[in-house]
Amino acid sequence: MIAELGLAALWLAAALAFLQMVAGALALRTGPDGEIAQISRPSAVVQGTLALVSFLALLYVFAVTDLSVELVAANSHSMKPWIYKVSGAWGNHEGSMLLWVTVMALSGALIALVEKRLPERTMQATLAAQGFVALGFYAFLLLSSNPFARLEPAAAEGLGLNPLLQDIGLALHPPTLYLGYVGLSVAFSFAVGALITREVTPDFARVMRPWVLVAWVFLTLGITAGSYWAYYELGWGGWWFWDPVENASLMPWLAATALLHSVSVLASRDALRVWTIMLGVVAFSMSMVGTFLVRSGILTSVHAFAVDPERGTFILFLLAIYIGGALLLFALRASTIAEGKRFAVASREGALVVNNVMLSAILAIVLLGTLYPLLTEAFDVRVSVGPPYFNPVSAIFAIPMFAIMAVGPLLRWRRDRWGRIGKEVVLIGALLIAGLTAIGLLADIAFLPLLGLAFALTLGIASFLPLRGRRLLKTPLATWGMVIAHFGIAVALFGMASESAFSTERLAALQAGQDTTVGPWRVRLAAVEPQAGPNWTALAGRMVVRYEGDAPVEIAPMARSFWAPAQQTTESELVTRWNGQLYAVLGGEAQDGRWQIRLWWKPFVTFIWYGGGLIALGGVLSLIGRVVGDIKRRRVRRRVDERREDAEAFA
Repeated sequence: MIAELGLAALWLAAALAFLQMVAGALALRTGPDGEIAQISRPSAVVQGTLALVSFLALLYVFAVTDLSVELVAANSHSMKPWIYKVSGAWGNHEGSMLLWVTVMALSGALIALVEKRLPERTMQATLAAQGFVALGFYAFLLLSSNPFARLEPAAAEGLGLNPLLQDIGLALHPPTLYLGYVGLSVAFSFAVGALITREVTPDFARVMRPWVLVAWVFLTLGITAGSYWAYYELGWGGWWFWDPVENASLMPWLAATALLHSVSVLASRDALRVWTIMLGVVAFSMSMVGTFLVRSGILTSVHAFAVDPERGTFILFLLAIYIGGALLLFALRASTIAEGKRFAVASREGALVVNNVMLSAILAIVLLGTLYPLLTEAFDVRVSVGPPYFNPVSAIFAIPMFAIMAVGPLLRWRRDRWGRIGKEVVLIGALLIAGLTAIGLLADIAFLPLLGLAFALTLGIASFLPLRGRRLLKTPLATWGMVIAHFGIAVALFGMASESAFSTERLAALQAGQDTTVGPWRVRLAAVEPQAGPNWTALAGRMVVRYEGDAPVEIAPMARSFWAPAQQTTESELVTRWNGQLYAVLGGEAQDGRWQIRLWWKPFVTFIWYGGGLIALGGVLSLIGRVVGDIKRRRVRRRVDERREDAEAFA
């Protein structure tokens, strides 16, 4: 009964998305004051409510392990821990798409409820675009990927969830990414609405900016969480593999970063109008490309949800309609959008444009490296594209981007002189040269990690220079957000460069009681013992590890065997210090009774994820500052209007 309720709610939500789209489109003809225009906002609110009901129904059938639902039988098991039963609801193709469309519908409902700042005509066009986008995903779910399909007769037991997904990371990583993707879909709808009505103004940008910020923060958190999840779960000792599906989450983040800077310039300085609209389309395009890669069946990956080419064709069709239509609309209307206010090359706007170009170039590099092997494979030519391509080619554009990031925030808006910040530029240059020289003399490392370390130290100091001469308690939250986000990039860059430059690996074969060393660590294998969990058994390698003269620590990396479904996994163990992590993996047993042990010492690797958290924190502070600032501006406007009305009445 609950499954049928969820399916009925999904059909009704799809009908209301169609009504929202039609009502918004007709309102553009009849005018925002017509009766038809009054339908789109309530339609969006009710649609969001029904989509939420449908998703809650899916959570329920997974929580109770209703094996008469085909999706539950294929992706759950009665013996699975409760947290994985619930999170397993979106650990599959159909459930993840329902989560996507639910967040999209709730976002549309929130827009309809609270957004009053846009001209009503642009608002109606935005709601129509949002309804159109949602309708395509509803059609995909209902016609190709029904999450509530019944199984007759009901299964005796479920097949279980992929053991690699039975981790707390499944509860954090996909939802945060989807919130980011859907935030970009809202930005896309705003961009399309503004294109239709030709009202690309600072007010439009101030409405769009919080959605871009929210999307960017969640994408940052999602990528950071996914990176750490893969790092400790897969047992390979790496935090980023340039996997095509990893790239599929990175590309929207790059586009969203460029869009965030552009929309901020438009909101504050009425510039970069066309650039903002274009990036709004590109950012959502990249999230659609990621959706296609994950669900098309053209990739074999732990990330991939579906292997059905028909579903991939459906998504490709949606991608062509959404993105092709938006690009066509952009080509037709871009020339009619007013240019906005001009600015000099030597200005903060100029620095932001340069960085946006660098981000766009890196995005193009990642997109090319991701799609090229897929294109060559279509002609029976297998090509592998990995770090030897991505790292140096991306660095060509990342290095100047970091340099501009250090200097750009010191420039004034509109027009400035480089001479005014000459001392700061000299200081930044001296820091960079000193860092390159000192690190190069003290450590024998490759060129790219050397550059990364030097730029990380330089950018880390330069990120706080915009605070000079300010009263810190009076500094706007948005400025603090920028400073902390830029500092977070420096921290993450330091962690990446350190992990690449200083990591030490040791592969050893030990019997119980023997020890080995890796970096400053001494590791002794005490015993290998059996263990049992709720739906797995394991061999745990009990090890005693000691960092130089510190107290010993006991760890137990495992080789687990799951029975639902039957699969073996490697569970690494980590020992974290302020200056890095010891990473330990238990391998197989050799014929002579020794056990293979794989160890890494990774100096400062944790700074990668500390940096990701700081970047997201900067985004949150900026969001709070912008929202509070907008509220204050509206209050001031309201008081001015009230005083004017009082003066006119008195006169």
